[in-house]
Amino acid sequence: MDYNIDEVLTRRVTNVIPDKNALKKLLESGKKLNVYFGIDPTATRVHIGHAVAIRKLQEFVDLGHNVTFLIGDATALIGDTSDKDSERPVLTAEEIKNNFKTYKKQASKILDFSKVKIKFNSKWLSKLSFIDTIKLAQNFSFGDFANRELIKKRLNDKKKVGLHEALYPAMQAYDSYILDTDIQIGGADQTFNMQAGRQLIKSRLNKESYIVVTPYLTGTDGRKMSKSWGNAIWLTDSAEEIFGKVMSLPDDLIVEYFENATKLDQKTIDNAKKALKNGVNPMLLKKDLAFQIALEFAGKKAANKARVNFEKTFSKKMPEFSSQIKLKSSLLETVAPHTKLKSLSDAKRLISQGAVQINGDIVRDINYKIKKGDKIKIGKKIFGKLV
Repeated sequence: MDYNIDEVLTRRVTNVIPDKNALKKLLESGKKLNVYFGIDPTATRVHIGHAVAIRKLQEFVDLGHNVTFLIGDATALIGDTSDKDSERPVLTAEEIKNNFKTYKKQASKILDFSKVKIKFNSKWLSKLSFIDTIKLAQNFSFGDFANRELIKKRLNDKKKVGLHEALYPAMQAYDSYILDTDIQIGGADQTFNMQAGRQLIKSRLNKESYIVVTPYLTGTDGRKMSKSWGNAIWLTDSAEEIFGKVMSLPDDLIVEYFENATKLDQKTIDNAKKALKNGVNPMLLKKDLAFQIALEFAGKKAANKARVNFEKTFSKKMPEFSSQIKLKSSLLETVAPHTKLKSLSDAKRLISQGAVQINGDIVRDINYKIKKGDKIKIGKKIFGKLV
């Protein structure tokens, strides 16, 4: 597959450290680079948030570079707390081993493992003596670790911050050093840990290395998609589950998911953005989005079936919209006369609580633009067409 290097360094990329132009020049030099992405097997499944970085990894495979998919079976013993407000529970080696069993099969939906090396960081981290670990830790500042936002918050709240947690960035940095890394790929929450890798490589190998930061994907509850928070769409989900979860997403995540959760080309995504901006029913785009994600991870036959089943189920749940509701200048003013207090503040409360639906979608944005012909549902009993 042919790639435009500018697009490789832009699509699904939020930052290139230390300098995008320098990395572009290196990529254009024709030199084969060492590229890696790591994942800790702290759960049994991989979610589509991980898939953002794995897609980027595949691009470097297609460009012909030396790519490593690293399993953090040693770092998982600590667990990264970059996006956590408490310590991770300690996993046993047996739990980690069981969690990894299906990782390759799941990632294979995106990554061509015939052209990728799989490595386990326990191979080198288990060989470090206590003295080696002390020497490794001397390359980093505990103050930098303690000043990270969530760590600082936990310290200020008098919550425990385990000393072992401070070793996680050093362990990840050692991975980068051992792999003689030119490019690390990871989510924005991994930037601190990846910077530690750059620092160690610079110190021990006197070599510049780069970080390609991919965006994190928002989960179904509005937070970063996480293995720990139960807000994920998993690569192992059935087409029906994928369809249901995507259809439940807020409308303001449609573009983000088109851009970061699918392999659609940029022109198709731009057309979806334009349609949304021009007032197309968001539900129609969401159905296209749900179908595309189900197609990529569950196959065409299952995706088609899920779409048909959703249509049938949805049509059964929709009330008859034979009554008419007067369309006013805003959603708030349209909803207000049908609230208990018949006030704008009561309308605002109902909307924020998810009690208002437009064309079957829950709308929480008080500035949502409604139009003649829209089907509106207010609470459990009031519904009709806007006229």
